[in-house]
Formats: sequence, C-alpha cells, structure tokens
Amino acid sequence: MTDWQKTDWRGKPRVQMPDYTEPDALERVEAQLAKFPPLVFAGEARRLRAHLGAASRGEAFLLQGGDCAESFEQFSANGIRDTFKIMLQMAMVLTYGAKVPVIKVGRMAGQFAKPRSAPTETIGGVELPSYRGDIINELAFDAQARVPDPARMLQAYTQAAATLNLLRAFSTGGFADMSRVHSWTLGFTDDQEVQKYSEIANRIQDTIDFMGAAGITGDTTHEFSTVEFYTSHESLLLEYEEALTRLDSTSGKWLAGSGHFLWIGDRTRQPDGAHVEFLRGVQNPIGLKCGPSMTPEDLKRLMARLNPENEPGRLTLITRFGAGQVAEHLPRLIRTVEEEGASVVWVCDPMHGNTIKSSTGYKTRPFDLVLREVREFFAIHADEGTVPGGVHFEMTGQDVTECTGGVRAVSEEDLSDRYHTACDPRLNASQSLELAFLVAEELTRLRELRRNRAAG
Repeated sequence: MTDWQKTDWRGKPRVQMPDYTEPDALERVEAQLAKFPPLVFAGEARRLRAHLGAASRGEAFLLQGGDCAESFEQFSANGIRDTFKIMLQMAMVLTYGAKVPVIKVGRMAGQFAKPRSAPTETIGGVELPSYRGDIINELAFDAQARVPDPARMLQAYTQAAATLNLLRAFSTGGFADMSRVHSWTLGFTDDQEVQKYSEIANRIQDTIDFMGAAGITGDTTHEFSTVEFYTSHESLLLEYEEALTRLDSTSGKWLAGSGHFLWIGDRTRQPDGAHVEFLRGVQNPIGLKCGPSMTPEDLKRLMARLNPENEPGRLTLITRFGAGQVAEHLPRLIRTVEEEGASVVWVCDPMHGNTIKSSTGYKTRPFDLVLREVREFFAIHADEGTVPGGVHFEMTGQDVTECTGGVRAVSEEDLSDRYHTACDPRLNASQSLELAFLVAEELTRLRELRRNRAAG
C-alpha cells in the first residue's frame, strides 16, 4: 500500500486513548521504542494469514484465548505456562472433534490496554480517570496512579518480549510434544472434562504408538513435538503500535511488530477513525469486533476499508452479541458478507455480551450464557450454510473464580475466593476445557450435517 504511512492515524479522530500530560516524555518513549526490535516478524504474520484463509473455507479452526488485560503485577512464568497448557488441551479436543487443524492464538504479549465505557469512575464520592490497562495507568484508585504515564509502554514491551520468548520455548522445546498429552492434565484430574480428555488422549497416544512402530516418530518429523502459537491483542494505544511498526524488506509492506494478529474493538471501529486508519495499512491479519450496533452499511464500509483486495485470511469478524441476541443480529451481517462476496473468518466471542454484575457486587459472566451464545452462533451458521471459523475467549489456565457456573459450579458467593482479574472476568481452566468439548460437539454435528446434505 503506497498511499499509507504509519503516522496517518494522527490526522484522524481518536477515541479510547489517553491524553498524555507531558508530550516531551511521550516523544522520548516513542523514540526509544522505535529503536527496539519488533516483537514479531513478517513471515510469521504471513503464515498466520494463510492459516486464517484456510479457516475461512472450513479447512482450519481458530482458537483465540487469554487474558482480558495482562497485568504487570501478576506476570509470571507459571501463569504463561498454565494458559499455554490449557490452550493445548483445548486445541487437542477441537482437533479431535473438527478433524481440521486448530490455529492457536493467545491474547498474550500485548493485551495491556482496555477501552472503557466511561472516561472516569467515582468511588466514595471521589471521581478519578478510569483505569485503561497497565500500559497506560495503574489500577489503584489514586489520583497519581491514574495519570497516564508513557514510560509504562517500555515496561509493556519488556514483558511482551519475555512472554514471547517463553512461548517460543514452550512451542518448540518439547513442552508441546503430543506424547505429553496426559501430563498436560496434571492438577485437574478430578474433573469430568479431564476424564473425557483422557479418553481422547489415550486414542491419540495409541495412534502415535502405532506410527512409532511403523517408523514414523517425533525424531523424524517435528509435527509431533512442536506447535505454532501466535499472539494477539486489541490495537488500542496507537502511539505504541506506531513505534513498533516496521517496513518489511521482503515484501515492501508495513508490519505491526507488536503482535501477529491485531483487532479493532467495537468502540473504536469508526470507518474514518484513527484505529481503522492505522490497521488498514499493515500486512498483519486483523480482527474486527462486531456488536449489536454494527449495521450492514457500517460493515460494508469497514470491509472495503480494511480488506479492499478481499484477501483470504486478512479480515476476521469477531461477533459479540450476548446470549439470546445472536439470531437478531448475526444473520443480517452474514447476508451482507455473502452479498459482497467477501472473504472473512467468522469467530464467536461469547464473553463480552454476557457480562453482568452479581448480587455480591462482582462483575461476572454466567457460564450457561457463554455456552448458549456459542450454540446460537453455530446454529445460525448451519442455517445460513456458512462457515463458523473460530472462537474467542477470555480465559486463564489458573484456578480462578470469576465466571459463575460450569461443572465445578462456581456460585456468586464463590467469586471472592480467587477473583484475580485486573479488568473483566475470565473462564478458569475447568470451564475452558468444558467449553472446548461443547465447541467440538458443535463442529462434529456441523460436519455430519454437511456430509448428509452432500449425500442428499
């Protein structure tokens, strides 16, 4: 794209971004970030685009999950490992059910900024700026803590680099070896889901043993012992994004070097706004959150703006309507895409439309509503004859109590036990695995439906 520069967004209307009080300090941070190596590379982004192109055709399936908002304080190697491990488990279940490759994308190594419904919040009669994620300000309800600090971008970069370093080690250093499918269940052996998972693991192990006896082992093919794992986050803080954007010498195209996959939120998707302007010019695969207010006209403009060449794998539409509202909104968007002949990946985010405030005062997400929205998403695609290409969850590998329900039956009274999120409630490991089985069942049912239609 020859008519685009990475600074062009600065001339567009900006929303959900901080107003830094010290411009000189901001410029120094941006200049320092611009000297740092990119966190991801163009070849990785192109490979992910190819995988997502396959998902748009039903030849692969996207599993995207991780933290609502990454925290500086809670950052740890164990936390990264646990989320990576539960995503491997979920991917194994989905692969077994869908019979297609599962694309694994973490909300990790960059998910530090959060849009907010109001610019300020009031507690005890005191009004302060809202917390916008650790890359911008602090969670503590304190006047100085809530002042946007550009230096926090440097800490975010350092943490993202360390996270990616560990993820790459896990992906290629033996942790992801398929012969370890049983060891991934440690810590969750009493769960009904893990018993079902163990049955799948046994069948997979039998297959690996057979192939080993036939002379095909992990020593001769790395597919058994490594996985491709990509990172993603909402492209919200554009000063950070611009500073890490580089011109790829191989293709001559711009790459957002902060993550493999970036998305535009439902609050920042204005067709003529700064966020759309920035992401239209980078070669990364990008996502677009679609809430109830998305109109067919908006969607047409955004698809034309973000994917004018209609390239497969370039644009993922992440729907977030809320349980009971999918049938009202999704069909009209599907028909708009079909009328335009657009290539997109349809992904269900059942988290953001199902957030409530519990009787105990905690923000939570009832697990049964999350399940319901997933089922509705698949049912609509079955009716429309279109491809459900993936799911997008806020989740953690830790044993938190933030979403009610699930096999362990987390109650509203239980929320205070292990409510650790810095922003929105996440599924815990048990709930995440339970949800993976539901999605696998839906994919199996859809595959059988298509087979019957083809035979009929």
